[in-house]
Amino acid sequence: MASLKYWLWLSQLERVSPQQRLSLLEHFGQPDKIYFGDSGEYALVEGMTRQALSALENKSTDRADAILGDCQRLGLRIITIHDAEYPDRLRNIYDPPLLLYVQGRMPAFDDEVAIAMVGSRKVSPYAQIMGEKLAFQMAGLGALIVSGLAAGGDAAAHRGALRAGGFTAAVIAGGHDVIYPRENRWLYEDIGVRGVILSEYPPGTPHDRTHFPVRNRIISGLCLGTVVIEAPERSGTLITVNHALEQGRDIFAVPGQADDWHCTGSNRLLRDGAGVVTDGWDVLSCYAARFPHKIRPFRAEEPRHFGPSEETAGNAAVREKPAKQPVPQEEQRPVLNLSGDHGLTDDQIRIVQTLGERTMQVDDIIAETELPTRRVLSALTMLELDGVVEQSSGKRFALAVTLAGQQ
Repeated sequence: MASLKYWLWLSQLERVSPQQRLSLLEHFGQPDKIYFGDSGEYALVEGMTRQALSALENKSTDRADAILGDCQRLGLRIITIHDAEYPDRLRNIYDPPLLLYVQGRMPAFDDEVAIAMVGSRKVSPYAQIMGEKLAFQMAGLGALIVSGLAAGGDAAAHRGALRAGGFTAAVIAGGHDVIYPRENRWLYEDIGVRGVILSEYPPGTPHDRTHFPVRNRIISGLCLGTVVIEAPERSGTLITVNHALEQGRDIFAVPGQADDWHCTGSNRLLRDGAGVVTDGWDVLSCYAARFPHKIRPFRAEEPRHFGPSEETAGNAAVREKPAKQPVPQEEQRPVLNLSGDHGLTDDQIRIVQTLGERTMQVDDIIAETELPTRRVLSALTMLELDGVVEQSSGKRFALAVTLAGQQ
C-alpha cells in the first residue's frame, strides 16, 4: 500500500472535491501515483475542473507530515478506503470518505447488526428516556449502536449502549482533539476506551456546522438501519434519514405526541412508512434471521430509570441491596460491598475509596488518587452510569451508595 503521507496529501487538497479524489484514485490506482502524475494525465480523469487541476500542482506534504505527527501524539490510527478494515458497507455508498481517523477498537461493521440512532440536539425528556432505553435494549440483545456524539438524542443512545455493556461507535464532525459539545467530555472519554470514535477530519479540525450533514452519511452508511428517536419538521436528523434512504437502508422512528413540535418530523416518517419502534426488538427482529449468531435470544435486565435526570439510577455494579424495612426519615441507599463481587475495576475502587463520605471536584480526585486524568475521567463516567457516584454542579462527585467491606 502507498505511504499514508500520499493518502493524506490527496485528502487535504483544496478545491478538489471528494468525488474528484475518488475518480483520481480509480484512474491511477494509488495516491502516490497521483502525486507523481503530471497535468496531462490529470486532464484525462473524468470530472476534473481547472481549479482541481491547479490544486494538484501543489506537491507540498507539510500538512500531511503534521497530521501524521498529530495522530501519533493522540494515539489515532488511519484507515484508508483500500484497507481491509474499511467496511464494505461504507465503501459501497455513493460518496465514501477517502480515509478514517480511528480512536479505539475498529469493529468488523460488515459482520455486525449496526444500528444508527439519531435525534435532534434539543430533544424532549421523553425522547431522552426512550433513546437511552432503546439503545440499552438493542445493545443488550447484541446490536452495535452508532451515533454522532452530539447533545440530545445522540448522547442518550451512546449512554444506553454503554449501560448495557455493549459496544458503541461515534462518528464525529471534527478532529478527535476538539471535543464538541463540551458537556459530552465524559462520554467522549469513555467511548474512546470502550468503543470507537471515527472521523474523516484530521486532528485540530473544528466542528463546523457544514461538517454535520456530511458526517451523517457515514453514520447511516455503516449501519443496516437508522432509528429516529425524535425530530421536528426542520431538523438535521432528517438529513441522516435522506442519506439512509439513498443508501438503501431501513428507516425506523419512535412515535411521539401528535401535537408536540419536537415530533413532527419523526411522526411524518411513520406516516410515510417508517417502521414503528416502541421496543428494541421492533428493530432487531428485522435482522435476527440474517444474524442469528449476533442477536442474543434474551433481554438485559433494565435499570429502573432512564434519561438525563436519572441517568445514574438503576445501577448495574451495585449488586447488594439493603433489606426491605421502613425508613422513616430519609431514603436508604444501596450498599456496595467492596469485599464481594462488586464488578468494579481497580481504578474505580480507588476512586470510590478516595471519595468516602466527601464531595470532591475532578481535579482533587485526580490529585489524591494519583491516577492519569484519562483513566479518572473514564472511571467516573462508568461509576456515574452504574449509579455508584452522582454528579452535582461544578463537576463535583459524591458516592450514591453506602460502602461496606472496606479493608
